[in-house]
Formats: sequence, C-alpha cells, structure tokens
Amino acid sequence: MNAKRYYAQLKSLFILILLSATLGACATVEGAGKDLEKAGQAIQDAVNN
Repeated sequence: MNAKRYYAQLKSLFILILLSATLGACATVEGAGKDLEKAGQAIQDAVNN
C-alpha cells in the first residue's frame, strides 16, 4: 500500500471516530442542536470580544 493512500485512510478513520464520539455524546437530535447552538454562541462571543 502506498503511503499517501495509507494516510488518507488513516485520516478518514480518525474523522469517523471523532464524529462518532461527538454524536454519541448527544443522546438526541435536540441535544445535538443545543450543543451546536452553544458552540456558535461561544464563537460569536470570541469574535465580539
């Protein structure tokens, strides 16, 4: 297997695991919406300050 393909697959696997952990932390779609809202608010606060 060439190195570029290996690292691309490794990167994809890492992103999949990260997304699974993130979504697993939100028990419901409502919970995910609240988490996204909090993240957006934190970004807005950082930009405004």
